[in-house]
Amino acid sequence: MDLLQIVAVFLGTTLVMVPLLKRFGLASVIGYLATGVLLGPYALGLLHDPHDVLEFSEYGIVLLLFLIGIELEPSRLWVLRRSVFGLGGLQVMLTGLALMGAVYALGLPLPVSFVVGFGLALSSTAFALQLLSEKNQLTSKHGRRAFAILLFQDMAVIPLLAVVPLLGGKATDYGWDDLGKLVLVASLFILSSRALIRPALRFVASAGTPEVFTAAALFLVCGAGILTEFLGVSMSLGAFAAGVLLADSEYRHEIEASLLPIKSLLLGLFFIAVGMTADIALLKTEAGLIMACVLGVMMVKFVLLTLIGRISGSNLHTSVQLAVPLAQGGEFAFVLFSAAAANSVFSEQLAQRLILIVTLSMALTPFAFMLLEKVLEPRLRPTDHRDFDELPEDQASPVVIAGFGRFGQIVARVLRMHHIGFTALESDVRQVDFVRRFGNKVYYGNPANIDLLRSAGVGKAKIFVLAMDDVRDSVKTASALHRHFPHVAVYARARDRAHAYQLMDIGVHVINRETYLSSLDLAEKILVALGLGAERAENSIRRFRDYDEQLMKRQHAIYQDEAQLMESVKESMRELEDLFESDAVAAEKPPAAARETT
Repeated sequence: MDLLQIVAVFLGTTLVMVPLLKRFGLASVIGYLATGVLLGPYALGLLHDPHDVLEFSEYGIVLLLFLIGIELEPSRLWVLRRSVFGLGGLQVMLTGLALMGAVYALGLPLPVSFVVGFGLALSSTAFALQLLSEKNQLTSKHGRRAFAILLFQDMAVIPLLAVVPLLGGKATDYGWDDLGKLVLVASLFILSSRALIRPALRFVASAGTPEVFTAAALFLVCGAGILTEFLGVSMSLGAFAAGVLLADSEYRHEIEASLLPIKSLLLGLFFIAVGMTADIALLKTEAGLIMACVLGVMMVKFVLLTLIGRISGSNLHTSVQLAVPLAQGGEFAFVLFSAAAANSVFSEQLAQRLILIVTLSMALTPFAFMLLEKVLEPRLRPTDHRDFDELPEDQASPVVIAGFGRFGQIVARVLRMHHIGFTALESDVRQVDFVRRFGNKVYYGNPANIDLLRSAGVGKAKIFVLAMDDVRDSVKTASALHRHFPHVAVYARARDRAHAYQLMDIGVHVINRETYLSSLDLAEKILVALGLGAERAENSIRRFRDYDEQLMKRQHAIYQDEAQLMESVKESMRELEDLFESDAVAAEKPPAAARETT
């Protein structure tokens, strides 16, 4: 099979597997792994050598580390030093020793136990960061700590690889010369960042050719990786260092935009290659032993990582969030175990079993994420167990505001400016604690709770402001108000038209869509800036608003019938165009008095 056919097979299978598994709620990583297993030598056998694919696709990890580095200014990286060397060092040492002890207890020699234990202690940078990125958790507390631990693990690979030949009875090439080269290259990186690399990027950017700038960014990553690999250091660390040194460059965003699609494709290829390495035949013959080892490794790492999180001062919820993405084996374990087999530390058969254990642990990680989100997080997330705050008995105010976020707070500030009393209710206990620090009188509780509404004096209020962010809670609260306090006027915030229709079903008449008025205000400013004239722009926006409010009432009657609603939308577009065309014609005609004088 030639190169073009291989590419076509990869792309075609991926286009089917990834969307198919995503439809079942599985992460894209599982789709890539499934593609690799299907195409690999142990299933359909369409592709026979996963190692060449794996070696090439590791450039995706290199690009990933570069792009992460470019997001971290040196000052921010300095702040992470304690997490990198403290948490990272503690994780590698504790997990490595624990797994090493478990392997040694099974009767394997000490050198074998050392390589296996510390090899399995490493986690997958590609898997963990990809999953955290998909969940938008890279900037969270546990996301930053996970990154710090992964960064230390990447650095720990260097001495581990240096020790492997010694364990196999061979001399190692690592020495003081290499340390001197490392210091020299680090100095070269720092000096060339401003003196050479940035002027070169400025020169390339002046050509105004995007593909050439992409080529320059790729050359920079490859050059940094090759230089560090020459010293026996992983390419990913060299790329990460280059990214950090360009983090405050004026070209960082353009570099990131240029490399992001390439990085994503190569990472997908890496996950496919990992799937191809899974020896399905070995799994069939030793399924019980292999799966026991996989679950054992993941459980040991999960428990120790949770413990490390707790030691570092995190609550149980954050510690578990840290542990789940790092509980699997890592891609550098493939390199370490292959090196150990090549240096006769242990047999090729053991290396294959270990690689299968690492691969399966990667495959199980997205499912562990699902378990975390569906089962563990609802039980571990910090909550306040009180039903609601007790309000003072004389707390009756003319206005009650439900939801004290960005929307409700603006309403409250205007009321306060006019010395109008209000009672604010908020269902997020953390938001309550935060806004109370600034002297706001806000009370914790779910406004859909009828007991809370009575305690808040809603029965004596004139107006209830429904400013809640959650659509479901907003509709439930409106329904409770309609049943128990029908005399109180409800002024509601709606996230969109669908939310507005649900509120209209209940009987709420005064509804503001949260971005609607600000959008109209911006549109009016744009019309004025384009020379339409302030008065004409204002009239145009008023005509649009009147028409849209009438349309809302018409479509409310049919919004649950998709076919009728679609037809109404098309018809309204035609009506709106006709309306503004007639306005434009009228605006071009001179006034009647002017026509009579001509």
